Amino acid sequence: MTRPQVVLVGPMGVGKSTVGQLLAARLGVGYRDTDDDIVAEQGRSIAEIFVDEGEPVFRAIEKDAVRRALAEHDGVLALGGGSILDEDTRVLLAGQRVVYLSMDVEEAVQRTGLNAARPLLAVNPRKQWRELMEARRHLYEGIATAVVATDGRTPEEVTQAALDALELKEA
Repeated sequence: MTRPQVVLVGPMGVGKSTVGQLLAARLGVGYRDTDDDIVAEQGRSIAEIFVDEGEPVFRAIEKDAVRRALAEHDGVLALGGGSILDEDTRVLLAGQRVVYLSMDVEEAVQRTGLNAARPLLAVNPRKQWRELMEARRHLYEGIATAVVATDGRTPEEVTQAALDALELKEA
């Protein structure tokens, strides 16, 4: 059975895509992002799916995308920030090498600007980000093999910290 070398989880804007690509390059493997899979499959942005279909429909699409990617991909895999809300997805992540990339709200503000392009943060973004993290933090931590703080670190430093935490050797 195929399984990713590393699965990255964490909130929106934490740098999963950037760190994932750097990790993949340093490990000499492919990179895949389930958000990209969803956009390619649906032919529209995640924000459009949220607006047009609602969050429950998006989460069902996301659950299927994560299941497929975990079964098909053997490199570095980045998951959407809310994918860990699904219990079946968390079960699939058990036994995987999962890195939770964490950050505090001030870092989130600097990185994302907490803008309206993030459908779950459209009204009062700081408050909503805090509430999302309060609801999700324990889920991220519960499935994580390693937790890597990203606050005040460059993507290269986060990538090195993830490699060190997992005791992985570069290709």
